[in-house]
Formats: sequence, structure tokens, C-alpha cells
Amino acid sequence: MQDFGAARRAMVDSQLRPEGVVDAAVVNAMASLPREDFVPDAARALAYGDRPVPLGNGRALAPPAAIGRLLSEIEPRPGERALVVGAGSGYGAAVLNSLGLDVTAIESDPNLASMARAAAPRIAVVEGKLAAGYPGAAPYDIILIDGAVEHIPDAITGQLAEGGRIGAALSDRGVTRLVVGQNIGGRVGLRTIADADVAPLPGFERPKAFTF
Repeated sequence: MQDFGAARRAMVDSQLRPEGVVDAAVVNAMASLPREDFVPDAARALAYGDRPVPLGNGRALAPPAAIGRLLSEIEPRPGERALVVGAGSGYGAAVLNSLGLDVTAIESDPNLASMARAAAPRIAVVEGKLAAGYPGAAPYDIILIDGAVEHIPDAITGQLAEGGRIGAALSDRGVTRLVVGQNIGGRVGLRTIADADVAPLPGFERPKAFTF
């Protein structure tokens, strides 16, 4: 039987710390949360690898370093309100909840939404179009887009509170990079922090440019 506790410790030492996950609260949360509970039974042995873990229907759990780096950069604080776009199996939302945040997660796939509710019962998981976010509980101090997108719609950044932070994986011409930003006066500027291997979320394709 695999020692998942040892796997979590190895994840911290070989993936999180070397990739710049420096927020002690984030590291501690990820070191204690059983990531193996957020993947299908057949993939439990892959839960702590440094590659995306398939969840079914083209979706995947992001590598630990990608989630850890984004959360470390956006500095979630206890008592804040968070939205996770693309709940998937609920892992990213569960990490935020374990950090003391009030978390809502939106998911478009009913099977994944059910999986997230089962794995993270303290999270409010709603079903709907991912690119629309979830205005029903806005504004949010933190928005985590848990998957790769080609662009971040204004509908989502518009749900950030003043001073709120957002983290995402942005894909452009085959390269995916982690980006973070903050809402200052209604404008959200993004900065790139690292390349990453993150599976795409549906519904975030960049609008095609008009040509004659």
C-alpha cells in the first residue's frame, strides 16, 4: 500500500519549495490535505506526481506546484471570500478553505461537481458556465481559475472586490504560463510568474479575429 503521507512530504520538498511556493500557510495546507482523495480511484497512485492527473472528460487536476505557486502569489487570508472557477474535483477549493477562506466553486461538468461535493463537503459547489463566474456571491477577495484558459473574461475580473487578487494559467500559442493580478480601481493588470503544465478549461477560447 502506498504511503501517501510520505508522498505529501516528498511533494513539499521536491515540488513546492523548489518552484517558489514560499507561503508557509499554503505549504502547510497542501502538506496536510489528502490530495489522493481528489482523484479517481484508478489514479490515486498518480496524485502526487508533477504532471496533471486525469479526472475524466478531458479535465485534469493541476500539478501541485502550479496550484501552490498561484496561491502563494495571491496571498489568501483567513476570512476572505474566494471563487474557484473550474472546481474540478474540488482540490484547489479545499486548499483555500483549509486556509480559512469562505469558498464558492463553480463547475460545468455535473460529474466533477458531484465529485467535488463529496471530496470537499464544506465548499459551496454550484453548476454553471465557467466563463461567467458566479456573480451570485460576488464580490470576491480571491479568484482562482483552476485550469488553463486562453483569455480571462471581463465577467470574471468584474467579480473581484477592490484590491482583490486573481490567479490563473494563461495559454498562448501552445505555451501556458501562470499569471496573477489585482483589481485596482476597476482595472486588473496581470503579471507572469512561471511556465506550467496545466490542462485547459472549456469555454475560454480566445475570440477569433475577424478577417476578410
